[in-house]
Amino acid sequence: MVHSVKKLLGYKIQATDGDLGEVQDLYFDDAAWVTRYLVVDTGSWLAGREVLISPVGAGKPDWATSAVLVSLTKAQVETSPAIEAAKPVSRQYEEKLSQHYGWPVY
Repeated sequence: MVHSVKKLLGYKIQATDGDLGEVQDLYFDDAAWVTRYLVVDTGSWLAGREVLISPVGAGKPDWATSAVLVSLTKAQVETSPAIEAAKPVSRQYEEKLSQHYGWPVY
């Protein structure tokens, strides 16, 4: 079945040890035509903070429950490098993020 990535907006993000927040936006690579990151609003858990989650660390969306399971802990997300969502993601930041989570570098 085909789904629009826009449908992911508002989906709950569930870490291995609890809820992280919900998908606020997506960063899309227009050269490779892939989703690079889910921008997750952490809500009251980490008030006022947004984090980037790579699809590498995320499972398939559960369309029935409107949730995405990720293979991360809340502690990993809490200590992840800070982002400024209004700015482009630099290559340097991507490397920091990949090192922090152990994801492969694009």
